[in-house]
Amino acid sequence: MAAEAIPQTQRAVQLIGPDRLLVNEAKPVIKPAARQILAKVEAVGLCFSDLKLLKQFAKHARKSPVTGHIDRDVLTEMPNYVPGEIPTVPGHEAVVRVVALGPEVRSHKVGERLLVQTDYRWLPTATSNAAFGYNFEGALQEYVLFDERVITSPAGESMLIPVPEDLSASALALVEPWACVENAYAEKQRRELKRGGRLLAVGEAGANWLRTAQVCSDRAITATDDGIAELEDAAFDDVLYFGDSAATVEKLFAKLAAGGLFIIVRGEGRFGCAVATPVGRVHYGGIRIVGTNGRDPAAALAAIPSTAEIRPNDKINIVGAAGPMGTMHVIRALCQGVRGVTVYATDLSDQRLAALRRLAEPLARQTGVVLHSYNPSRERLAEAFDYCVLLAPVPALVAASVLQAAPRGIVNIFAGIPAETTVDLDLDAYVDKQLYFVGTSGSLLEDMKRVLAKVVAHRLNTDLSVAAVCGLDGAIDGIRAVENNLLSGKILVYPSCRGLKLTLLRDLGAAIPLEDGAWNGKAEEALLKRFAQP
Repeated sequence: MAAEAIPQTQRAVQLIGPDRLLVNEAKPVIKPAARQILAKVEAVGLCFSDLKLLKQFAKHARKSPVTGHIDRDVLTEMPNYVPGEIPTVPGHEAVVRVVALGPEVRSHKVGERLLVQTDYRWLPTATSNAAFGYNFEGALQEYVLFDERVITSPAGESMLIPVPEDLSASALALVEPWACVENAYAEKQRRELKRGGRLLAVGEAGANWLRTAQVCSDRAITATDDGIAELEDAAFDDVLYFGDSAATVEKLFAKLAAGGLFIIVRGEGRFGCAVATPVGRVHYGGIRIVGTNGRDPAAALAAIPSTAEIRPNDKINIVGAAGPMGTMHVIRALCQGVRGVTVYATDLSDQRLAALRRLAEPLARQTGVVLHSYNPSRERLAEAFDYCVLLAPVPALVAASVLQAAPRGIVNIFAGIPAETTVDLDLDAYVDKQLYFVGTSGSLLEDMKRVLAKVVAHRLNTDLSVAAVCGLDGAIDGIRAVENNLLSGKILVYPSCRGLKLTLLRDLGAAIPLEDGAWNGKAEEALLKRFAQP
């Protein structure tokens, strides 16, 4: 598209405060500065994470200001940088096409079709990191601005990935949520104290723990319960606690930095009560918690898995399995090729479970994986689960998963429970079983490239996830549909389509050619021909 054809204003969905969405009919289209890229949005998927931003707004971990790696003066040059209370444009599952470049841009060219990687993990915020669609404007608008100084990693890689022309925009946009699912299992887990990091070792007064702490690290800062209050919060990469005081553990969690490891060496004692545990920081802060009921910290570290991948013979409980993201987790578990697994898919909606069964049961038959779907409001299972995936951001589910877990169980807190949330947990059960909480937010560039390769090779049809389509006219209704769990699949927004309200696939009519009721490239082409404005 020639530069002169770019309009001065555009339509955009803006989040202007907690739970306050509007369609701005005349949002300026910003001419790119020296190192900026202007792209036209082809399609963007709606995500449950958009809902978390909707509710939390400025309190969301990724909406807060960038705190490092890039100068504040540089950030102020970027009109698409919108931290804190500044209105933002949500939408991060996007495929775009470059329409204009600043004179100093070398990484991309006009006309290039690109998949957007959302996470800027080298740009920290107070408790997470910067991201497209959060503190940088996202794709629920006709045109979107990027800056090379933001989208280029320290390794020199662009977060905009070139994609082929022969795939539907929907199939490409949905690579992003699939990559988030991939990252939830593929992330490598740290199984030792951080080399060169700061270790805090704490034991009860009079206990014989100091020598063990010194063996772990001669650089350890040691303290007893009385000295914890004087220590800086979020200052330690590892916290090593010897003892069984719930009150002490609760105070120590505040001292753990993002990405930190909390090691509980409980010994023969017991906490004897529920312990307030910051489960929100597992997902957004990347903290990890391990324990042993012996006296050797090495036993706790040995229980950490190398990744969060499902294991042979695991009984996997996927909670919230019939929602859009839950369906992806079910499909992945069925098709991962891990021997002997059993998949339990649980959801409170019978209608969504029926839709899940129609999609998943043929896959289960093909792969030979046992699939059992159930509504927990009517059916209670006595199983002990080796792996639990939580798709609903309900803190009580985390506490329940600890009680239901088998020894050495993994609890994958995929749903983004707010970072400041604590839950009263049975840490005695957690330590005795040597359970492991894992949680990831977003994905890495490598995750997106792996999923994209599967889509390009036609080994993964991401369009199977689509349940409804709309233009910006229906985007707010789409977000509300996500909020109310009305659909079992994804909603795709096409910003160029004027007058297209939120429409279920089954209601599109004969003019839009579905394949066995499923979305596809020909259907997208027909939709754009009917609704898209140049």
